[in-house]
Amino acid sequence: MIGSHASGRQEHLAGSRVAGHSRPAPAELSESDAIRRAQCGDSDAFEHIYKLHCRRVYALCLRMARNASEAEDLTQDAFLTVFRKIQTFRGEAALSTWLHQIAVNLVRMRRRKKSFLETSTETNNEANGERWGPSQEPGGPDLQLAGSLDRVNLERAIEKLPPCHKLVVELHDIQGYKHKEIAQIMDWSIGNSKAQLHRARRRLRELLQGSLHLGWGTPCEQPR
Repeated sequence: MIGSHASGRQEHLAGSRVAGHSRPAPAELSESDAIRRAQCGDSDAFEHIYKLHCRRVYALCLRMARNASEAEDLTQDAFLTVFRKIQTFRGEAALSTWLHQIAVNLVRMRRRKKSFLETSTETNNEANGERWGPSQEPGGPDLQLAGSLDRVNLERAIEKLPPCHKLVVELHDIQGYKHKEIAQIMDWSIGNSKAQLHRARRRLRELLQGSLHLGWGTPCEQPR
C-alpha cells in the first residue's frame, strides 16, 4: 500500500542528486543528518526521511479521510510538499510535527474542496427539480479483521467521533504525540488540545458503553 508512494516519488526525485551526495543514506543515519543532506539535494537522504515517517503520516490521513485511496494520495502530496519545502525547515519543531501539520492542512483543503463541489452539485440538482437522498450511509469501513472484539468496538466508536475528536485521539492516544506537539500541528492552544481529548474520551466511553447494549461484535450464544 505504502510502497506505491516511493516509486512515484522516486521518479519525481530522479534529477535531484547533486555532486557529493549520490551515495545511499545508511540505515543508521540520524534524522538530523538526513534533514541536512536532504536540504542539500540528496534524494537518498529524503528517501530515508520518507521511510521513517510514511506509515504514521498515512495512518493519520487514513483516520481523517476514511478512504485508503485518498489517504495514499494525501500521503504522497504531503511528502512532495516536504520535498519542495525541506530547505525552509529550521528545526524549531520536530520534523514529524511539521510533516503532520502539512498532512492535516492538505486533508482540510481537500475537505473544503469536496464540500464546495458537493454543495454546488446539490444546488444544481435542486434547481433542476431533482431530489437526492443521503450521499452515503453513516458508518466506518468493514472491520472483519484479526484482533479482539474490544479493538473492533473501539475502532467503530472512534469512527463515530467528530473529525477534531477523531484526530486528537489518533495523534495523542494512538501515535503518542504530546499536547504541545498537537497544538503545533493543529494550530491550537495546549489547553484546547487537552479539552478536545477530554471530550473525545468522554464520548468514546459513552459509545463503548452503548456498544455493550447494542451487542457490537458479540457472537450469538448457542442455546444450551
